This record gives sequence, structure tokens and C-alpha cells, in this order.
Amino acid sequence: MSLRSDKRQWGSIAKLFHWLVALGILVNGVWGLLMTDMSPSMSKISIYALHKSIGLTILALFFLRLAWRLYDRAPPDEPAPLWQRVAAHATHALLYGLILAMPLSGWWYNSLHGFPLQWFKLFNLPALAGKNEELAHTAHAIHEYLFYLLLLVLIAHVGAALKHHFFDKDNVLRRMLPFTRTRRNPSP
Repeated sequence: MSLRSDKRQWGSIAKLFHWLVALGILVNGVWGLLMTDMSPSMSKISIYALHKSIGLTILALFFLRLAWRLYDRAPPDEPAPLWQRVAAHATHALLYGLILAMPLSGWWYNSLHGFPLQWFKLFNLPALAGKNEELAHTAHAIHEYLFYLLLLVLIAHVGAALKHHFFDKDNVLRRMLPFTRTRRNPSP
């Protein structure tokens, strides 16, 4: 399997970034939903710290993935009606925007609360804004709404991939699956 993408499928590096970000979003989304209902404790503080560190890791992976994407061009689109190709590109652009906005909005929210932001207790990051409790409530709402929007777009993304795989029987999903090769002649 090639590190770079070719005319038929995504390369190993692109696949690795895709699946690491997907796993990070899944883990951090569940973490985020569970931690808000916890009673105040040292465990809650540790879970919040882990949530923030994972979010920062997703942000770093996003920038690495973007840099790789600029270096390693995407394979050509699979044959599909124009509206599906436009919808796929729009969905990917929205996903990229949301994957960037989620950790930044969390960082902003954290800054407005005046909490220190550490990455896995290894180093501190600067605040994006000064402490402002009133604005922190707005930032929290934005962070939460962005998560639900990301969830909806991810459901559409995964649903479309599964539709292509099981109903259209084309290579759209197979091109991004690890350790999988595309079919030479997918079913029409």
C-alpha cells in the first residue's frame, strides 16, 4: 500500500489521518457528553483535562492532515451524478470547517473561563481571550451547537459512504478503508 494517494485510492498517510481524526472525534464527543453530568470532583477535572487534550490533538492532526492534503492530491472522484459530487465536496468542506471550529471554540470557551489549558500535562497553551464569564456562556453554547452540527454532518457523511458501498457497490468507501484495495470493476 502506497503512502501517497494514487488514481484509484487514498494513500496510507491520508487514511491514517482520516481514521485518527474520526476516532478522536468519536471518543471526545462521547467524553464531552458524559462529563457534563458529573458531580464536581477530582475525576471530573481529570476528565475535562483529557477532553481538552484530545481536542487539541484533533486540532494538531487537522493541520497535519491539511498540510498532507495540500501535498498529496486527492484521487479523482468516483463516477457519480453531478449533484452527488457537489454534495460530497460541500460535505467535506463543512467537515473540515467543523473539525477546525470545534477545538478552537473549546479553547476559546476555556480561555473565557480563565482556566489554564494544558496538553496532556506536558505544556500550557496561551489563552485565546481574557476571562469573561458572561461571554463564556455564549462560547459554551457555540461549542455545543457546533458539536451537534458536526454530528449531523458526520451522519450524512457515513450514511453516504455506506450507501455507496452497499447499494451502489462502488469504491467510494473502499478507497478510504485501511488495508483494503479497490475493486477493478465495481458493480454498475
